[in-house]
Amino acid sequence: MANPSRLRAAALAGSALLLSGLLTGCGNGAQDGDGDLATQKLDWKDCPAPSEAEGGGSAPSPLPHGGTWQCATMRAPLDWSKPKGDTIGIALIRARASGPASRRIGSLVFNFGGPGGSGVSSLPAFASDYETLRTRYDLVSFDPRGVGRSAPVKCESDSQLDEYFQQDATPDDSAERAALLQRTKQFNAACEANSKKILPHVGTTDAARDMDLMRQVLGDAKLHYFGISYGTELGGVYAHLFPRHVGRAVLDAVVDPTQDPEQSALGQAKGFQLALDNFAEDCTSKTTECPVGSTPQDVKNRIAKLLNSLDKKPIPGIPPRPLTQTAATNGIAQSLYSKDFWEYLTEGLEQAYAGDGRVLMLLSDAMNGRSQDGEYSNITAANIAINCADEKQRYTVGQVQQKLPEFRSASPLFGDFLAWGMLSCTDWPVAGAADHPDVSAPGSAPILVVGNTGDPATPYEGARKMVDALGKGVAVELTYKGQGHGAYDSKNRCVQSAVNGYLLDGREPKAGTVCS
Repeated sequence: MANPSRLRAAALAGSALLLSGLLTGCGNGAQDGDGDLATQKLDWKDCPAPSEAEGGGSAPSPLPHGGTWQCATMRAPLDWSKPKGDTIGIALIRARASGPASRRIGSLVFNFGGPGGSGVSSLPAFASDYETLRTRYDLVSFDPRGVGRSAPVKCESDSQLDEYFQQDATPDDSAERAALLQRTKQFNAACEANSKKILPHVGTTDAARDMDLMRQVLGDAKLHYFGISYGTELGGVYAHLFPRHVGRAVLDAVVDPTQDPEQSALGQAKGFQLALDNFAEDCTSKTTECPVGSTPQDVKNRIAKLLNSLDKKPIPGIPPRPLTQTAATNGIAQSLYSKDFWEYLTEGLEQAYAGDGRVLMLLSDAMNGRSQDGEYSNITAANIAINCADEKQRYTVGQVQQKLPEFRSASPLFGDFLAWGMLSCTDWPVAGAADHPDVSAPGSAPILVVGNTGDPATPYEGARKMVDALGKGVAVELTYKGQGHGAYDSKNRCVQSAVNGYLLDGREPKAGTVCS
């Protein structure tokens, strides 16, 4: 958890698949631009197995009732200020609409968050959740530039990443602070050495321009869009740049577009603390005895004691890697993304208290994109590269130290980690674009903004801030009183009915609707 934006990731498909498996036992070369890229024809073919950068695994299974997932590569300018210059490939995936052609609306483009998550891997993993939407849309997702198969950012090797994630991310003295800063510089230098050409061109504005090109290449007059977590920021930036190209759009698990990195990290500290409070309350309120504490405060006290002991003496994890304080905190954070993961947190804590760190290490690996065979996706490299391209701020050790009391007050457990994570863009080789994204979108079609009151990674308050920032008459706000990161995938009938009604039939829910 050395990077606060790691906790912004929509720890979705890869994480869920990795956890379920473990706890139970397209080219992109650069070439000269030629002609109008908006008129290019995509060569759709059955999808191969995901690349290592996309998270690995098997090729996506056939679609329900026949048909296969199709993949293609779209050419886009490397540098959007030079649209006739070199190009890169943007990896796409689609599932054709299942309903009658006469009822087809167009393509529904998904971004599942991160930044740095592979849409090519994520969409098939969640396809069953969107089968209703597929009746009238081709479901489409993509690896944003810098991610997966789309000119991926490359930084360190798998063995170096093992070392990177074992570092002490909450330094207690000057020697540990110097070590953390040096390790961050080493990682960032590796990114520059291995990905110098792409690093200046992986920002959210670049990805939004890619989406408008995608809209044209897919043959759609409007972009119909479903953005989750960071995907809400991307959707907001798209609406700002191309307000009159917005079709039916949904933003779920909403990033607060008004915050700078410090404010975002502080908000996440509060959000993850709230999720931990809810986990502790849930565990101790059941009729059967909670195995990790007798009261909510006892649960949190025991976790704090565990983490303090791991700072001094790690316990066996997944050989040869021990479970460190950093890995354990990563694992706890990962389990708070969804209420479905709380059982894994309980199991992991039970084992850790008995001296076995395996489950918490598996949860940490899920957060970091590490597969069973020790290979990493490029989500960490891409996440840091995109955030550092977007965010103008560069923090110093002194600034972090000054803010530590406020972060610790927000979260005794996560505060230090998120505060020190603000150093991730220090010494980054590319300047950041802005203090925060501009998402004002006058003239846009209505955008449905869905906030979850128990969301740890994108706290609920961000939904209202997004509504206000999009501008008067643009956003329609929907509240879900639930737990976990996001609302639609909670399978809450009220939320899904509202979202489906808008995307399929254009029915806007009443502004201020509350689902529970």
